[in-house]
Amino acid sequence: MKPPTKRLSELQGSEPPSRLFAPPTPRVSRLKKAKVLTAAERTAFLASRPDLKPKA
Repeated sequence: MKPPTKRLSELQGSEPPSRLFAPPTPRVSRLKKAKVLTAAERTAFLASRPDLKPKA
């Protein structure tokens, strides 16, 4: 015999979540930010890497 069907509102609970995400852990806080290259640095980097040249 099948159990009775439940509505979605019955499964979620009555209180809405107070926060969307948990506070960051120390490991996440230690992650380094990405370095943003200037136009000159980017040009020099791409010139030194022939495998990264745009395809014509």
